[in-house]
Amino acid sequence: MTILVPLSLISDPTAFGGVTRGDCLHGAPVINNGKLSGLAPPTGAPERMVLPRLVEPHCHLDKCHTINRLGQVGGDLHHAIARQHEDKIHWDEDDLRHRATKGLTEAQDNGCGLIRSHVDWGNEPAPPLAWSVLVELAEDHPNLQLAALTGIEMWSYPEFAQTVGNVLRLTDGVAGAFLYDDPRTQAGLRAIFATAMAHGLMLDFHVDEGLGDLNGLEMIADIALETGFDRPILCGHCVSLMDRGPSDVARIADKLAKAGITVCTLPVTNLYLQGRTDGTPDRRGITRLHELRAAGVPVVVGSDNVADGFCPLGAHDPRAALALACVTAHLDPPLGDWLPSITTDAAKALGAPTITVDCADLSQLLVCDVTHTADFVAGRAPMRSASEELSSAP
Repeated sequence: MTILVPLSLISDPTAFGGVTRGDCLHGAPVINNGKLSGLAPPTGAPERMVLPRLVEPHCHLDKCHTINRLGQVGGDLHHAIARQHEDKIHWDEDDLRHRATKGLTEAQDNGCGLIRSHVDWGNEPAPPLAWSVLVELAEDHPNLQLAALTGIEMWSYPEFAQTVGNVLRLTDGVAGAFLYDDPRTQAGLRAIFATAMAHGLMLDFHVDEGLGDLNGLEMIADIALETGFDRPILCGHCVSLMDRGPSDVARIADKLAKAGITVCTLPVTNLYLQGRTDGTPDRRGITRLHELRAAGVPVVVGSDNVADGFCPLGAHDPRAALALACVTAHLDPPLGDWLPSITTDAAKALGAPTITVDCADLSQLLVCDVTHTADFVAGRAPMRSASEELSSAP
């Protein structure tokens, strides 16, 4: 058996063996103590590709798979928020558990080993039912992270910040918020940063989710730099960067890089919601991936909403989200260069250990019957665990 391993997913390609083949190393797997420790010289053409399990950095398990009862949907972000809010009359324990489990199973079937779901918190300090249900599910799915999601203005109220901060600390949660042109944004940001610093929490923001004059992303970066915040910060959407000029983009990207902030692009939902007109849209609902990456800002890709009021389609499948990003943002081959956005870089953005192929446990690796990274991203073959297939290698 000979395999391909993407160069971008090996911590030290020079010490891994094999021979270079495009954006991969090619060789026969060498297994030591249940780990893929290297590659011997190839003895034939490559048969399959090996890579770490994927990471889903941004989804909504509390909302997913509700489209079947929403009736006629379709509209901008605010319309989607309103329609999804109406559906919450159905959110009892059984409904939440059933739909969230369906989403988790889908993500795992699509190769995900780590998942972060946002959970609507609302305007009350006490945790909502959805949080309690998903915390229970996380007990059986230790690779599931939960991020509280509410308007940034709510964090400006001391009782809210104190209560929610304590709950997140006790349930290993992530402090999150939605920023959208609210006069209390600055106060809310300072409060959520202070809460996260006091409790050792990570931060995750829905920010600038729209085309137009929005600049929450720079506000986040400024406060992160001012406070010296040293826990992972993930900023999702950031679509309004498409409406900023080159000098603004360069300035904001420089601040993000210095603050160590990761940007998560969510092409499926943003392409569906953003830039709507009376006819066919002529704008792209995606952030400036090339410019951010060139400035040293880590960029990751997530699935976001799946079969709900925000997007009637989609799947919990980072590989499919990356494929769509390739088309909409012109991410050209070698596509192996972008695989960290759904594996190693995404894991780091979630504060998890970065698992590269070299010396990983076989249980942490996937096998896919493709012989080119473009074929992998295109989803031309399913993924499966590497444990059984590689355990018999020399």
